[in-house]
Amino acid sequence: MALSIRLHPLGRFQGTVFMDGLNVEKINDVTDVKDQFLPTDYALFQNYPNPFNPSTIISYALPQNSEVSLSIYDMLGSEVKTLVSEFKNAGMHNITWNADDNYGKKVTSGVYLYVIKAGDFYQAKKMIMLK
Repeated sequence: MALSIRLHPLGRFQGTVFMDGLNVEKINDVTDVKDQFLPTDYALFQNYPNPFNPSTIISYALPQNSEVSLSIYDMLGSEVKTLVSEFKNAGMHNITWNADDNYGKKVTSGVYLYVIKAGDFYQAKKMIMLK
């Protein structure tokens, strides 16, 4: 028996899946798994919702395991918040930003940039915080 589920590109799958005759197998070496649904390219997606208040979701895709840095900047170029600064496995990733800075203080309304650096990939997008 086979089951195929297509997830939303931003990881927003909702619902219940029922299965009969499910077979679960342990894989000893996860690095040997070849997932046909892994992204083929690095990507940074537009945050959702945008404009937002009080939080937004930022999604990105990694075709291979990478050291990832994802930060928020104001329009003057000052870093507001570091959301991710760690090694991540290949695949789709989501992170929620609650409109706070690195010190836990809420940011003001305005336009912000979010920037990802992963391997040789670098991309920035803008978002709007409205109060």
